[in-house]
Amino acid sequence: MIVEERQKIIAGSVQEEVPDHKEMLSYGTGFFGVILVWTLVGTFLTFYYTDVAGISAGVVGTLMLVARLLDGVTDLGMGTLVDRTRSKHGKARPWILWMGVPLGISVVLLFAVPDIGTTGKIIYASITYILLILLYTAVSIPYKTLLGLMSQEPNKRSMLNIYTGIFTMLSTLLITILAEPVASAIGGTQGWTMVAGFCGLVIMLTSYFAFRSTTERVEITSVDQPRNDIPLKITLKALFTNKYWLIITGYCVIAYTLNALLAGAGLYYATYVFGDATIFSLIGFLLFLPTIIGFFFMAKLVKRFGKRNIALFVSVLGIFGPVVKMIDPYSLSIFSVGTVIQGFGLLPIIMFLYAMINDTVEYGEWKHGIRTAGLVNSAASFGMKMGAGLGGALIGWSLAFGGYAGGLESQTDTAMTVILALNIHIPLLLAIVQTILMWTYKLDKQYPQILADLQQRKL
Repeated sequence: MIVEERQKIIAGSVQEEVPDHKEMLSYGTGFFGVILVWTLVGTFLTFYYTDVAGISAGVVGTLMLVARLLDGVTDLGMGTLVDRTRSKHGKARPWILWMGVPLGISVVLLFAVPDIGTTGKIIYASITYILLILLYTAVSIPYKTLLGLMSQEPNKRSMLNIYTGIFTMLSTLLITILAEPVASAIGGTQGWTMVAGFCGLVIMLTSYFAFRSTTERVEITSVDQPRNDIPLKITLKALFTNKYWLIITGYCVIAYTLNALLAGAGLYYATYVFGDATIFSLIGFLLFLPTIIGFFFMAKLVKRFGKRNIALFVSVLGIFGPVVKMIDPYSLSIFSVGTVIQGFGLLPIIMFLYAMINDTVEYGEWKHGIRTAGLVNSAASFGMKMGAGLGGALIGWSLAFGGYAGGLESQTDTAMTVILALNIHIPLLLAIVQTILMWTYKLDKQYPQILADLQQRKL
């Protein structure tokens, strides 16, 4: 009994060992708003800039990459800040409370580019985009870190990730299916500003709800030093010698580049290959159909086979999606079948990735005696944002190389070839690399022993 109490105190809570389903549902609800903003920006911002605001594709591609790389530096700073935060509300939850409203406002500003000339539009877009990704970092890093602070128990952590997956799917489908039709119905910049206003309001409300309805339980200090006395260079060294963090961060880069291409380039494919932008709503739905089906079975499958094995299997399956599309890229039915198959490769992003990232926190603590949950999540988030930035840059630069001109009814043959490559050939290469990285990730087998060793150290 004394030993059990001691473990609870060390874990930072004498109230509950693990979150219940109500709290996990609350955490997932908060994630709804986070992903709503991410999906709106990642899927439609490039198209909005090129075809609505009238900014050249090459400029947009450069802006996407430069801003994301800058954001990556702030990710590391935000992670360190979360690790060093001490308040009555915990380490991560205060930031979710403080930054929700500013993030919501920045979303609206992003999709409200005024007609102030070419140079003025570029300056406005650069300022508002950088502002948004900085504020998004200030919410998303604490939110991802919170998952690891709510529970160390592997099954509960996996369940938390599945709850986030449910709301990720719902928010992604909502934006993917409805954003373009609603914006088009309203018309012009005003339509997209209204859609962004809805997303901004949602992130404000869900951030506050998540703050009020969750509890931080895990508060494990370094074995070797007091929690606030670990120099940054030591924590960074521990981070970059964490082999599983390196693998999962590399996976984040590739997976989010792939995701950015499938989402961002898909609207161009629907518009110019199939001749109807509204078809993108169908493509978006089909892309997430495997995720919808997977939710009914995933908890049991993960418990039986483990996160890594399921992630590896669906990654291999996802490779065949682009292969099917190659049969006839101009056939909507064949493209649709390939999209469904390709959707299996996105399952790890939605359902496992955050849990796997936080599993590497325990590995790093076990290996080096230093626990840096905020830094691990922020550095992995840098990989996600770098991938999203690379995906956006590839779209913009490739379209510019192909002579794409936004707003026209038809494009040149070179531009059409580029649109095909962005949707089929480049995603095939990325899916293969993604699978190879997941094959090298083998932490699941070692994780139970790591947890046992960490508990033994605290006795």
